[in-house]
Amino acid sequence: MARAENVLFVVIDQLRADCVFGALAAHVALPNLRALMADGVTFRRHYSVVNPCGPSRASILTGQYAMNHRATRNGTPLPDDLPNLATEVRKAGWLPLLFGYTDTTRDPRTLPPGDPMLKSYEEVMPGFVEAVEMRLEQSWPWRAHLAAKGYEVPPYPAIFRPAGPRLDDPALYRAEDSDTAFLTDCALDAIRVRPEGWFVHLTYIRPHPPFVAPAPYNRMYDPAALPLPVRAGTVAEERARHPFIASSHAKNPAAGTVEGFPDLAPTDANVQTLRAIYLGLATEVDDHLGRIVGHLKARGLYDRTLIVVTADHGEMLGDHHVWGKSTFYDAAYHTALVIRDPDAPLRGAQVDLPTEAVDVTPTILDCLGLDIPHTMDGRSLRPFLSGETPPDWRRYSFSELDFGDPVTPTLAQEALGLPAEAANLAILRGPTHTLVHFNGGLPPLLFDHRAAGEMRDVAGDPAAAPTLLEMSRAMLDHRMRHANGRFARTMVTPAGLAVVPRCQGR
Repeated sequence: MARAENVLFVVIDQLRADCVFGALAAHVALPNLRALMADGVTFRRHYSVVNPCGPSRASILTGQYAMNHRATRNGTPLPDDLPNLATEVRKAGWLPLLFGYTDTTRDPRTLPPGDPMLKSYEEVMPGFVEAVEMRLEQSWPWRAHLAAKGYEVPPYPAIFRPAGPRLDDPALYRAEDSDTAFLTDCALDAIRVRPEGWFVHLTYIRPHPPFVAPAPYNRMYDPAALPLPVRAGTVAEERARHPFIASSHAKNPAAGTVEGFPDLAPTDANVQTLRAIYLGLATEVDDHLGRIVGHLKARGLYDRTLIVVTADHGEMLGDHHVWGKSTFYDAAYHTALVIRDPDAPLRGAQVDLPTEAVDVTPTILDCLGLDIPHTMDGRSLRPFLSGETPPDWRRYSFSELDFGDPVTPTLAQEALGLPAEAANLAILRGPTHTLVHFNGGLPPLLFDHRAAGEMRDVAGDPAAAPTLLEMSRAMLDHRMRHANGRFARTMVTPAGLAVVPRCQGR
């Protein structure tokens, strides 16, 4: 069979992996995503390499760790000359259409000082064609759509306020007019009329906060039937675990996940209601993903389309009394990755080796028969799609978080007395332990997966000292090995320019 003629690359914002497989999977209906899993390959130990949205998408689309592209915050510019998924597929004649957003802050060196692009972090990564503007804080076409249908359209963020006094009251718009429905309609319209050979990058805002859902998704799940968040103790006990945690709690309260309830108390009842709305939003996205896949099948395009579905990062959902993703816990980084390559024979397989967000773009390029630039840190997952396991595959996954701000110091910076350049952490997840290393002299955290995991820090246990040293060395090795590789395999020699193949082992 020839290589896939079309590409559908879907990124779902803030979807936790355990909604797909894990503790919450039994409590949320995702029939279309699970059907795709049964017809493709699922990577169960897949992790975002950085948070929040902008940095994470920069890593997904450039195949680079944040330590290399350095767009570590929403609002930190990404160099325009960095190869990315869009620039590379263009070289082979693909036109990468963006339905949604990349949250890319543009390189100020390439723009005049007064350019309006320098006033928003929600810009488009170079190379993509913005087929429809759909951004969290703007979304003018969607707002125009609502206005044309007779809705009174308030500004952001009030547009996402429940239309009633209850936390789980429905959104002001009907389900057929939601942001998710509108974006899906736009993508379907484009696919319906375009000749084959299209490349669609579809990015859903949901289930990202503000947590508000149209009926029936707003009350689709019974809060009382859901498991409570994972907690290692009371708020005070959790904060006592590490100096960073208190500032993380303060930055991301439960009230910050919903509009119109500034004094929302984090009671179990409120927490469970928020979790239920989140799951409803996840099901809404799944329903519309089903519309896309159903259209491909009805048109005979399904077996000629490479389909990749993942998330940019996770969501704490009250675990450890934390919301959002600006933390170090797995729930903020662990995501699902599902690939259905019509040219690969494997169906319904699951991969339990560690994979990372930086692997996604190299995989798509490889599946399309394109070269992977030396700047990309990730590896192609294509062998796994045929049931092969590379013998030199990684033992660890690596993630970063920059919790500082050089312009307006964050709560964490102020609480910890750190300059912006020291307000960061790195995470290394190994076969038995996870190491969280903090800059600025803060103590590390070490979690033993074989025992209590993230419920107990063993970094101070004498028996764990050899493991702490081993993982610290492994993290240092990782950073040294993956320093910016633009010209790492290029040499000017007396015979001329020499470029060696990518070194895949790690």
